Amino acid sequence: MWRWLSNVWRLSWKELRSLATDVPLMGLILFAFTVSVYTTAKGVKAEVSHASVAMIDGDQSTLSLRLRDALRPPYFQTPRDIAPQDAGDALDRGDFIFVIDIPPRFEADVLAGRSPAIQVTVDATAMTQAGLGVVYLNEIFLREQLDFFHQRGIASMLPAPPVVRLMFNPNNQSEWFSSVMLVETNVTVLAIILVGAAVIREREHGTIEHLLVMPVRPSEIAMAKILANGGVIVLAVWLSIEFVIRGWLQVPLPGSVPLFMFGTALYLFAVTSLGILLATMASSMPQFGLLAAPVYVVLYLLSGAATPVESMPELMQHIVQISPTTQYVKLTQAVLYRDAGVRLVLPQLLAVSAAGGLFLVIALTRFRSMLARQG
Repeated sequence: MWRWLSNVWRLSWKELRSLATDVPLMGLILFAFTVSVYTTAKGVKAEVSHASVAMIDGDQSTLSLRLRDALRPPYFQTPRDIAPQDAGDALDRGDFIFVIDIPPRFEADVLAGRSPAIQVTVDATAMTQAGLGVVYLNEIFLREQLDFFHQRGIASMLPAPPVVRLMFNPNNQSEWFSSVMLVETNVTVLAIILVGAAVIREREHGTIEHLLVMPVRPSEIAMAKILANGGVIVLAVWLSIEFVIRGWLQVPLPGSVPLFMFGTALYLFAVTSLGILLATMASSMPQFGLLAAPVYVVLYLLSGAATPVESMPELMQHIVQISPTTQYVKLTQAVLYRDAGVRLVLPQLLAVSAAGGLFLVIALTRFRSMLARQG
């Protein structure tokens, strides 16, 4: 046992030195956990933010001006007047996302109880802004009209008014969610790429023959690659959480970072084993890339990091539970956002560990077969 550990230690140092000299991969790791996290969190919005609005005000009444003044930053830009004949061209050019057309005699018809309609034309190519923006506009216009008639609000008309309380992210700031989820996404893709590239690099550079004549076992070679590359990613994740997400982006994470890092280490054990398994099925780096890409895409789309698992079809919700990525996302959200303890996330820890053990057994079997063919 001591000899096995000693060999794994020496081979791990070899892997680290090899990775340190690979400038493109080191640059990719640095970019993925710093610049990529920051720019994506700041640039990709899941809520309406500074949406451009044009106004065709055919009424110029107190009520129409009140509706205009209700559209304020940071949700909407200050509305700009536009002629009716120019609205179509402006939407085609992408100058505006929303064009609001208030008809003549709007206030008079409202006061007379005739229920006039406000036309809202939307550029739906800005999908997130368009979908949520229509809901925002409906709520804003309804509130302003009720206030105009000195009503207490729509809640006074409902037999059971809803009271909504937002937990863990009360202002619905998308960067609180997207930054952590992007770190998880980068963990998955880099774990597969780094370990797979290490195996392919040994084969393409001819150093696999050097390993075959050394008194080392296939399990020692595979474990060294897992520990070395996984250790680099664990360090990168911790630095990203502390300095980019907490420091640079000012995202509050009330949960236990050590527990999250422990879960990340278990998850990396599973995904790096998957990377070795995929590398044994490919004969070159381009072939490995073509094989790894769809595997990563499926893991990501079904993980719950992009869309909630609860929004998937019921059968798919049960199927995705076998994915270690899905369990890792559930663990991260519970620990970092909701401050869950070990007892609450124990099922996810066990599921990720079981997946890692299964992938490792299969990967070692395939790795031994590959070395036997190589020799």
